[in-house]
Amino acid sequence: MQLMLLLLLLASQHASAVVVYEGVESVRLPCHVPADVALESTAAVWDREDLNIQIVHVRLRSSDDFKEQSIRYTNRTSMRADALQTGDLSLTLKNPTVSDSGTYKCTVRKYGRDQSKTYVDLKVTVRPPPVWPIVLFALLVPVVLLAAAFGVFMYPRYKMLKMRKDYPVEMVEVEQEEKSVLLPFKVTEEDDISQDVKVEWKRQNMIVHVYQNNEHQHLLQDQDYRDRTEMNEDPHRTKDFSLKLKDLQLSDHGGYTCTVYNKDGYILLQKVVLLNITVLQVEMVEVTQGEKSVLLPFRIKDDLSLDVTLLWRHEKVTVHAYQRGQNQSVLIGQDYEGRTEMKKDPLNNKDFSLTLKDLRLTDRGVYTCTVHNKDGHMLLQKAVTLSVREYQLEMVEVTQGKEFVLLPFKIKEGFTQDVKVEWKHKNKMVHEYQIGKDQCHLKDQDQKQRTEMKKDPLNTKDLSLTLKDLHLTDSGVYTCTVYNKDGHMLIQKSVTLSVRGECYSCLSTVQNRYRFISNKTEFRD
Repeated sequence: MQLMLLLLLLASQHASAVVVYEGVESVRLPCHVPADVALESTAAVWDREDLNIQIVHVRLRSSDDFKEQSIRYTNRTSMRADALQTGDLSLTLKNPTVSDSGTYKCTVRKYGRDQSKTYVDLKVTVRPPPVWPIVLFALLVPVVLLAAAFGVFMYPRYKMLKMRKDYPVEMVEVEQEEKSVLLPFKVTEEDDISQDVKVEWKRQNMIVHVYQNNEHQHLLQDQDYRDRTEMNEDPHRTKDFSLKLKDLQLSDHGGYTCTVYNKDGYILLQKVVLLNITVLQVEMVEVTQGEKSVLLPFRIKDDLSLDVTLLWRHEKVTVHAYQRGQNQSVLIGQDYEGRTEMKKDPLNNKDFSLTLKDLRLTDRGVYTCTVHNKDGHMLLQKAVTLSVREYQLEMVEVTQGKEFVLLPFKIKEGFTQDVKVEWKHKNKMVHEYQIGKDQCHLKDQDQKQRTEMKKDPLNTKDLSLTLKDLHLTDSGVYTCTVYNKDGHMLIQKSVTLSVRGECYSCLSTVQNRYRFISNKTEFRD
């Protein structure tokens, strides 16, 4: 199950499109995940990345959480109370308006980690005016004349509405490392498109590309799409209004609308293309605690400009930053200062891999590397899941009455002197060691110390514990944990001790003697 969740992590699901008229009572944005995924999740989050305050709705296991919700959605959103039991995470949005149009993201989280994402493109349009007003012929002549005049005025609009053609929504999926993608829009032969039309590609409120007066109007483009779009030179003749989008960025994800207008500004044709950019697959790296370092891999195929920012993050903490050819140590979280390293000249080497040193058990989890361009747009992203294996559980058996027993714990690599070693039994301190302090917490009736560690254990790499004057109650799990000066757990090992009673060996001797006598009696018979 954990493996399945890891594969789901950061993987974008297919987007869907919802189109409604402004003024409807509500609209439902669909989002479904398997029930077993929902049951293991702790939250479902709906947001819009194009807003300053992005949170639309948050559903926790027990209730909804409106603390960080955008004020524009106050009292307008709702989800099923059993959403995280059934897997139906659909969002109901009341009284949708044109400004609600955009790409909504449904994210399933488990203790703050993203498990899956679903994108829904919502388009809210103004309801077209009535074609013919309902007029009662019994009204006075002036009213009839006014209605007739209104009919003459509205007829061209009615005719254009009848001529308008909407093509079905199309889905295009591409991997984030591709250099470009084609948003297709080929019209049929029956569509009579004159030379005097305007072709406009838009994404939300941004103008992506405009073709008018037999020219590509690059000056009308939004700044984010300058020099990144391309259309056929003669789209009227080829009847191909497809758009090529280059220099792909993760932020390009969403719905693109191509609209063809006549010279009077009426819509002739329209098509929506949903672009889904899939992120790199999550990679798993496994290491045994006690190792000096681990490599979190991230190699790319294509060249990037030198003016990019690269961030490695663990949970919500910045682990390593690289910008304009140098490390930005100011941004790094204090827990990782001096513990991370990247290869020299990563842009030219196309290697963004990160080396994490001085490993700790708390280092386990998901690490995300994100590359932004100078305008802050996301270009690339990869997630690496680090699993730090604990030392294997060891079993030690001993008979009561023995003078002592050794609970073994030898490590591969040494530590700095500024660490603390704790041995615990049933959550009670048994022994602790650090430079200048070697203290036993377990004593007998005569106040004699019952635990002991070897001299200079940090240099000898032997953290084993000797337990003396054994009792039956000494049985159980003993855990040795090493902490650094900031209290972070570095390594840990558990040893299970089984203390058998003295009569156990006596019983074994009696049983063996009985078997011998029984065998001898049988032989005589």
